[in-house]
This record gives sequence, structure tokens and C-alpha cells, in this order.
Amino acid sequence: MTKETAFTSLPDLAAYLRRELETKNIVLLYAFNGTGKTRLSMEFKNLGKQDDSQDTLYFNAFTEDLFTWDNDLDGDSDRKLKINSDSHFFDGLAELEMDTRIRPLLQRYADFDFRIDTEEWVIRFSRTVNGQTVDNIKVSRGEENIFIWCFFLAIVQLVLDGAEAYRWVKYIYIDDPISSLDEENAILVGNHLAQFLKRKDNEIKTVVSSHHTLFFNVLWNELKKASHYFLSHSRKTGKYSFSRTNDTPFFYHLALLQEIWRAKEVGQLHTYHFNALRSLLEKSAIFHGYEDFFVCVRKEDGDPDETLYRRLVNILSHGNYSFHDPVEMLPENREHFEKLLTDFLNFYPFNQELLVKEPEQVDA
Repeated sequence: MTKETAFTSLPDLAAYLRRELETKNIVLLYAFNGTGKTRLSMEFKNLGKQDDSQDTLYFNAFTEDLFTWDNDLDGDSDRKLKINSDSHFFDGLAELEMDTRIRPLLQRYADFDFRIDTEEWVIRFSRTVNGQTVDNIKVSRGEENIFIWCFFLAIVQLVLDGAEAYRWVKYIYIDDPISSLDEENAILVGNHLAQFLKRKDNEIKTVVSSHHTLFFNVLWNELKKASHYFLSHSRKTGKYSFSRTNDTPFFYHLALLQEIWRAKEVGQLHTYHFNALRSLLEKSAIFHGYEDFFVCVRKEDGDPDETLYRRLVNILSHGNYSFHDPVEMLPENREHFEKLLTDFLNFYPFNQELLVKEPEQVDA
């Protein structure tokens, strides 16, 4: 990673992304949950909004909110997904035969079907079971997400094809499209998206942000010419930091190790850092071919604290500890945490240059 660039606010960071896209077609952005990725996508969109016009087609948590369920609680038979007809997201829905555009995309991921009613502005789903079609079903949350994603991809296809209804799109911003998908579909979605973005006739500038390691790495390997960044947020200073990751493929566990080490060094350990430590141990164990993460904790024969450490990591990493409402770690737990981390680093000697107190920063 090169030197970090620090920003005092998300609007400043969004403006930087727009400047970056003056010379780059695609920016890939990795960040942990709770860093501000979704808010950043909205700040980026807002910079291009003037009166009733805009220039950014976006996919994020707000996009999913454009679709709401009517579960027909009275009749329990006509379940349907309602569409927010006021959104520019659905421009040209009636005229552009979206059913036929979405269906081939959806068939790559799912076994259910759908029909769009542009008079009621609703979508009804069906599935074939034992040769019989069951109408008006409620699909799972994951199936709903993949349908909305395919809906979005169909619109992206229209944008790239130059459809009149989407001439206003100059930028595409995609934030975490696979929050409810398994790893197999994460790879499939990543590859599928990359093929869209690599179209030779694609002149639309694009930002893709994610906290999903596998999805990010798929895109990194597919989109070599993109700008690749790691985004972090300091709760101590309030600044947002950008680090380029163009030299080598981005590795989640290294960034995670840096975040944990930095928190320890500046005395900002919180209860949720046990979640991060367990994730680091698990990924290291998997890399070395082990099923139990605890093999990555160095311990002496007959160590009386072995059971204690295992219980600490198990219990404290499964608590309901929020990134948005951090609770400072108790002194006794902090002592155990630091010993676990130190023993791990003694057992697996990572590059010491990664373990710096504060990265050199350049204020934007």
C-alpha cells in the first residue's frame, strides 16, 4: 500500500472519487462494515444532483427500499412486491420490456419466475413445484435481493446500450450487492458484473464498494485497470483514509491485522475487536488447512490459561457488539486480548512494517 490520503468528511471523499474518475473508468473500494460506504455512495450521488436532474445510477441499501412487500395479510394469497413509481430507477419500465431483460439474468441465479404489472406497479413471483406452478409466492430475503440485483443489472444493460430513458446516467455507483449471498454466488455475481463493466463500448464511470472479501478479490482480479482502494475511518480523529492497493492483490486479513494492531497501540480497543481477532484467527487457520481457529494461538504445554483464552474468544466474539455504538474493552479483557494478539504474531511472524502506530497521511 502507498501513503494514505485523509479526508475530514464524506462529501470531500465523494468529490475526490469524482476527480479520480476523470482519468479512470472504474474505482474499486474495500471497507469494513460501519465505515460509511453507503453514506459515501449517497454523498457521491448528491454531488451530481441539481434540481430535478441527477447523473448517478446507484445500487445500495436505499435501492432495496424501493421495493416493499404487500403480504396480503387479510387474504393470504396475493403476495406481491410493490415498486416505488416515483423513483428515476424505474424510468421507462413500461416501455422497455423489463421482464424479458431481467429473466435471462435471473435464471443464472434462481429457479423462480416473476411478472411485472406496470398498471399496479407491483411484481408477483411464482415457482414450479412437482410440475405445478405456484403463483403469488413470497420469495426468501436472499432471493428478493438477487432479483433486485438482476433488475439493476438489466437497467445497467440499458444504460450501456444507450437507451433514451437512461441518457442521464454518467456514473454508476454499486455498494455491497451481495449482502445475503453465499460464497458461490458471490463469485458468480462478481464475475458477471465484471463482464458488464469490461464491455468495450462502456463509457460510464463506475464505483464499486464492498466489505465482502471474496467479492472484492474477484473484481480486483477481473478489473486490473481499475483503481483499487482500502477505506478506513478513525473514530479518534474522525478522518476517513484512502489507501491504494494497486501493487498486489488486496488481502483482507492484512488490513484486519493492521486495524487491530493500530487500535491496540493507540489504546482504543473496544469489545467488537474480539470479533475482528476471531476473524483474523479463523482466516489464518483456514489458510494453513486447519478447521479450528485456536491452532493459531501459541500456547505452552499445560498452559493453565488455554481454556480461558478459548472461552474468551468464543464468548466475546459472539456478543452483540456494535461498530456504531462501541464499548471500551474492560482492562482485564484488554490484557487477555493483547496477550492473544502478541502470541499470535510471535507464532506467525508477519511483516513488521505492517505494524505501525499510525500510517503516514496526506491531508486532502
